[in-house]
Amino acid sequence: MTKLTKKSREQYTKSVMDELHHGHIQQFRDIFFKLHPSDQADIFQSLDSDARNLVYTWLSPKEFAPIFENLEIQDQKLFFLEMEQQYSSSMFNNLFTDDVVQFLSDINDYRAEEILEKMDEDKAEKIKAILSYTHETAGAIMTKEFISITTTSFVGEVLERLRGEAPDAEIIYYLYVVDEQQELVGVVSLRDLIIADPKTYISEIMGTRVVSVHDDLDQEEVGLTIQKYDLLAVPVISKHNRLLGIVTVDDVMDILEEETTEDFGEISATKGATDINISSFEAAKRRSPWIVLLMVLGMITGSVIDQFEDTLDSVFALAFFIPMIMDSGGNVGTQSLAVSVRGLALGTVEKHNFWKMIRKEFNTGALIGLFSMIIILAIVFIFFGNPALGLVVGVSILCTLTFSAVIGAVIPLIIDKLNFDPAIASGPFVTTFNDVVGLMIYFSIATYLMHLL
Repeated sequence: MTKLTKKSREQYTKSVMDELHHGHIQQFRDIFFKLHPSDQADIFQSLDSDARNLVYTWLSPKEFAPIFENLEIQDQKLFFLEMEQQYSSSMFNNLFTDDVVQFLSDINDYRAEEILEKMDEDKAEKIKAILSYTHETAGAIMTKEFISITTTSFVGEVLERLRGEAPDAEIIYYLYVVDEQQELVGVVSLRDLIIADPKTYISEIMGTRVVSVHDDLDQEEVGLTIQKYDLLAVPVISKHNRLLGIVTVDDVMDILEEETTEDFGEISATKGATDINISSFEAAKRRSPWIVLLMVLGMITGSVIDQFEDTLDSVFALAFFIPMIMDSGGNVGTQSLAVSVRGLALGTVEKHNFWKMIRKEFNTGALIGLFSMIIILAIVFIFFGNPALGLVVGVSILCTLTFSAVIGAVIPLIIDKLNFDPAIASGPFVTTFNDVVGLMIYFSIATYLMHLL
C-alpha cells in the first residue's frame, strides 16, 4: 500500500477520477487498491455523487468496508443513505463489531434495528450484546473479533489455525488463553508462537499475569491502562473472569481524543460546542448559558469596586491598574488549573502528594508575583513618579498571583473529591473567582496604605 503526501494524493485523485469518468473498471481498481484505506477514504470523500455510485458498483461490500471504517461518523451517515440496502447490510457484516456498534449508536433506534435485522444472525447477536452495555464503558467499546486458544493446544495447531482465522480478527499479536469455562488464564504473543517448538503445549509458553479490564470500567480508564502498559490491545472480562472481547489501541486513540476534547470543552466552558461541523446558532446556544452565568457572577466584581469607591476617588490612578490585576490573576489561575486537571487525568495527583502540588503552585505563584512586583515597581516609578503607588500595586500583584495559583489548583481537586468531573472547574469560573479575590486584595492593600499615597 502507498501512503500519500498531499501532492501525490491530488495526483491519485485525478487518476481515479479519470478512470471513473472513462469507465475503466480494472484500471480504477489497480490504482485504488495500491493506496492505504485511509487515503482511499480521503479520495472517496472528494468524489461527487455519481462517482461514488460507480464506486459502490465497482467495489464489493467487503472491499468497501475498510473505506467506510476510515470515514468520520457524519460522512458514514451520509454515504450509508446512498447505498442499496443489500449492499450496506453486506458491508456491515464485513466490518468489525466495534465499528458497527459505533455507527449504530449514532443513528436512531429504528434504523439501527432495521440494519441488525438484515445482518448475519450471529454477528447481529454479538452487536446487540455490546449495545446493551452502558455507554463509554469497556464493554461498549470492545470488539468480538479476537482469537482465543486453550492451554491444551499445541503451538503448531494454533499457527495452522491462525492462517485461516487471522484475516477476520482485528488483532493477532496477542492470543488470549481460556479454560473450559472461557475464563481468562493467560496470554501468548505472536512472537512467542513463532519461536516456540510446534509440539509445545500453549500452557508451557503462555504468560499468566494478564493485564485485563472489567466490562464496566470507564473507557478513559481503559485507554490509560493500554497507555500505561504499552499494549496493542487489552482483554475485557466479566466479574467472573470470563473473556468477553478486546479493546484495541486504535480505538483507545479515538477515545483519548474524545475525552480530551470533552475536557477542553468543559475547561473553556464550551462543552459540546467545539465541533467545527455544528452551526453558528447551535454553537451560540450551547455557549450562551455559560456566558450569561459568568456575566451575572461578574457583577460581584462590580460590587467589590463599589465597596472601595472612596479609595478610588481619593487616588484615581488606582483604576489604571485594575485590568492588569484582574487579567494577571486569571491567567495564572488558568495555568494552575491546567496543571491540576492534567494531574488528575493522568492519575499523578494522589493523597500523599496533594500538599506537595499545592506547595509547588503556591511557590510558583509567589515567584511569578515577585518578578512581576519588581517590574511594576520600576514602571510605576518611571512613568508615575510615585513609589508608594508602585508599592501598593506591586504588593497587590504579588499576593494576587500567589493566591490565584493556589485557587486554580485547588478548585478541580475539591470537585474531584466531591465525585464530579474535575474538568467542570472551567477556566472562566476560575478567572471570575480570581478577579474577585484580586480586587479584594488590591483595594484592601490600597486602603490600608492610603496614608502613603
